[in-house]
Amino acid sequence: MARVSWTEGVVRRLIEAPKGVERSLRATVRAAPELASSWRHDLPASVVVFLVALPLCLGIALACGAPLFAGVISGMVGGVVVGALSGSQLMVSGPAAGLTAIVVTALASLGSYEAFLAAVVLGGVVQLALGALRAGGLGAYFPSSVIKGMLAAIGLILILKQIPHALGYDEDFEGDESFLQSNSETTFSSLVAAFEHIEPGAVVVSVLGLALYFAWDASPLKKLRLIPVPLLVVLLGVALNAALRGFAPNWTLGGKHLVELPQLNSWADATAVLVHPDFAALKQFETWRVALTLGVVASLETLLSLEATDRLDPYKRLAPPNRELAAQGVGNIVAGLLGGLPVTGVIVRSAANVDGGARTKLSAILHGVLLALAVVAIPGLLAQIPLASLAAILIYTGFKLAHPRHVLQLGRQGATQLLPFLITIGAILFTDLLVGIAIGLTAGLLFILFEHSRQPCFEVVSPPGAVLCRIRLHEHVSFLAKPTLARFLGTLANGSRLEIDATRAKHVHHDVRELIADFRETALLRKIDLRLVGLDLPPSASAH
Repeated sequence: MARVSWTEGVVRRLIEAPKGVERSLRATVRAAPELASSWRHDLPASVVVFLVALPLCLGIALACGAPLFAGVISGMVGGVVVGALSGSQLMVSGPAAGLTAIVVTALASLGSYEAFLAAVVLGGVVQLALGALRAGGLGAYFPSSVIKGMLAAIGLILILKQIPHALGYDEDFEGDESFLQSNSETTFSSLVAAFEHIEPGAVVVSVLGLALYFAWDASPLKKLRLIPVPLLVVLLGVALNAALRGFAPNWTLGGKHLVELPQLNSWADATAVLVHPDFAALKQFETWRVALTLGVVASLETLLSLEATDRLDPYKRLAPPNRELAAQGVGNIVAGLLGGLPVTGVIVRSAANVDGGARTKLSAILHGVLLALAVVAIPGLLAQIPLASLAAILIYTGFKLAHPRHVLQLGRQGATQLLPFLITIGAILFTDLLVGIAIGLTAGLLFILFEHSRQPCFEVVSPPGAVLCRIRLHEHVSFLAKPTLARFLGTLANGSRLEIDATRAKHVHHDVRELIADFRETALLRKIDLRLVGLDLPPSASAH
């Protein structure tokens, strides 16, 4: 059989990318019986995700300077389209706060929202290509301590960011994850300002909502999955706010303290606000640059969310990452064509999905359907939901993600696990999700390198006190073994005898070979009798 070149392999995978999407659809059809049997768990969970997703979709669209309905479109596409094609049973997709800065910059550089939509469509094509090239495998190399740190950091961010909303200070948009907020405050200065601008009605709604959540969680009623607790928290908030109008009008919440929706009276209104991409923008190099940035960054955030969701999955199912990239690519193509923001896998909604008791991806699909129906059918009712009620739900979700037991578990595993975990948390808290993860991954990699550099790459096989010291190299000797071997060679006394046996070594890194070659020159000067068995060496550095 003729050997296929790397270039031919890449081209073949790109050509076969549409077949991968077709296989995803067939896999979803085959899973239909399982989806149908799990609806008792997935339907209540979809309501939970819907309640969490709605304000986040609207808030992210507002922060991006995009039409509010664009966020809802992305939520629907992330649920229905990506949910149907995805191989993950529990991850939820939609507009992500991590892309807000990229979107804002892209809108300014491209000059129009229609041109930006063309970049979103092209970014989806980039993701399809990444899936075809099997780039999803990179997710397997994320250290577990960093993923756990990301989950804990998201939990802390949810708590810190939602406390102002729970107190009635609604100056920042829902779903903001950055330390530097769009209203020129920081996470901590916003907390201080919140305690200076307390709305008593919001405190009543959020405190009683949290009390209901924790009381329900500790009671036998928790087993009744057909009654989603977040829905009860929202209904309680609406009822309390209505009661405040009669008993304490000054405490009544209105305006920016409630969910704000675009005014749509029918499906005709919904289709009228759809914006379509301007593909003439593809003539600009800037459009291609934005598309590549969106495709790569959205893929990275998706892979991170996928790894985190797999860890949260009580059934410990592992989703195929390349299929996920393809599903996200199709989702972004559809979102761009319909006028939506770019979509990624998002951990906050995925965590709410897991906590809501979801078992299959039917929950993610149904949450997209609920977004579509609710925005058109019951906008008036949704506009009565206090943000303080939603804050209570997100604070509870954050508490579950950042539970102190996670720190104790990592502490028992040693500093090489605990320190990357803590560094990731700190980096995400004081920057944003993507920058913090980059810092965490760097820290995790450094600790891995440090840990491996301390592992022996050889064993001493001569008996203690023997005239001839014999060492046997291990099967694989990487460049990380160089410091350990260099320290050992430095301890040898002048005039000693050393044999290095490499007969069992299948791979000895060039840097290690070069170290031994240099030591061979040093051994002559120190009158060390050096013997090499089964090892070919490059010329020493001193020979050049």
